[in-house]
Amino acid sequence: MAEANWYVVHTYSGYENKVKANIDKTIANRHLEEQILEVRVPMEEVEEIKNGVRKQVQKKMFPGYVLINMFMNDDTWYVVRNTRGVTGFVGPGSKPVPLTDAEMRTLGIKSDNIVVDFEEGDSVVVIGGVWKDTIGVIQRMDQGKQICTINVELFGRETPVEISFSDVKKMN
Repeated sequence: MAEANWYVVHTYSGYENKVKANIDKTIANRHLEEQILEVRVPMEEVEEIKNGVRKQVQKKMFPGYVLINMFMNDDTWYVVRNTRGVTGFVGPGSKPVPLTDAEMRTLGIKSDNIVVDFEEGDSVVVIGGVWKDTIGVIQRMDQGKQICTINVELFGRETPVEISFSDVKKMN
C-alpha cells in the first residue's frame, strides 16, 4: 500500500472547524479510519492585547485551509472533496499535491525524531520560540509528537505550556 501523505484542503473562510468536524463524522460513518488518518486545523498561540489586558489566544495559522493526513485514492478524494464547506484540494487543476517533508517540518507537524537527554521532572530552559529564556519543569513528554509540557509562571500562576523538543535544553 502507498504511503499516507498530508494534503491541504481549501475551505470557506471561517468554516475550518466545521469542515474538520464534518470530515471526522464521515470517517466514522464510512469506516475510513484506516485511510484518512488525521484532520487538523493548524493553530498557533499568540498574545493579544484588549482593553490593556494581555492574553494568550489560539489563532488559525492558515485561515481557509485544513490539513489532512490520508492515503489518496478515489474514495478518500471523493469524501473530502464533497464535504460541505470544502472548495477543493490545493494543487494544479484537480490533482492534489502532497506536502513535502520539509514543508511538514516548518509547520511543526512532522519532524525528525529527536533524542533528548531530559525526562519528566527535569528543569529545562527554553532556547527558542515565544517562551525563549523561560525556565520550567517538565510535567509530561510526548515522544510521538516530539513535545514536552512544562510549567511556566504566567501572571503569578503556574501554567502548562507545550514546547517542541528542539526548543528545550536541560539545565546543568
